[in-house]
Amino acid sequence: MKYPTTWLQGASLGERIACELRLQIIRGMQTPGTVLSENQIATDFGTSRSPVREAMKVLSGEGLIRLERMGAVVIGMTPGDMEELFDVRMLIEHFVVQRYVHRDNSILVTTLNHMIDKMEVALKHRAIAEFSLQDFNFHEALVLEAGHTRILHTWNGMRQLILTVMLAATEQRFASNIEESQVTIRKHRTFANALNQANAQELSRLIEEHYRDTRNAVNDSVLSSYRKTLS
Repeated sequence: MKYPTTWLQGASLGERIACELRLQIIRGMQTPGTVLSENQIATDFGTSRSPVREAMKVLSGEGLIRLERMGAVVIGMTPGDMEELFDVRMLIEHFVVQRYVHRDNSILVTTLNHMIDKMEVALKHRAIAEFSLQDFNFHEALVLEAGHTRILHTWNGMRQLILTVMLAATEQRFASNIEESQVTIRKHRTFANALNQANAQELSRLIEEHYRDTRNAVNDSVLSSYRKTLS
């Protein structure tokens, strides 16, 4: 699976290259220790080396590659890296949902349920990219609606990495255990209902449960390729 072209509207060539390479690294197509050649990548994408350098800087900033004189060395996503990514996401969502207590969340809940509806349609049609995008949009909506500038800045710094991990995990889930995606939809509905009631305790419980289950799913799918490189 290639990075969805519909997600790249308005992106620079360097951003497009970064998105494709990021997905290759997350999926294990570019294994840890692999040296990425600027010349080869430029040839593969039919471009000059300048956009490739732009892409390399982005991926280096995300910790997926290490820039060296001989080229860029793939680091990838280790189990520890993935744990940290989930830790930060859970902390962010724990924080932002507290801002929804004692307020009217009806408009946000309607928006979230609309996204869940789209997830159901995507699941029916086995549309991996659409399911991933709507799942991501659900979580991003919580962050955006909270209106916390610094939290949003932190989220934006991880945005592409989170989206790509979700895409890779959804691809694996659809191929091996699609029932998990049905469970994901049900849990999102439950969360939206709790948000509608502004139940802080229930929201916190659901967030912890969601990220525990998501960690397990990612460990069984996305990280399997990383473990193979160590065996």
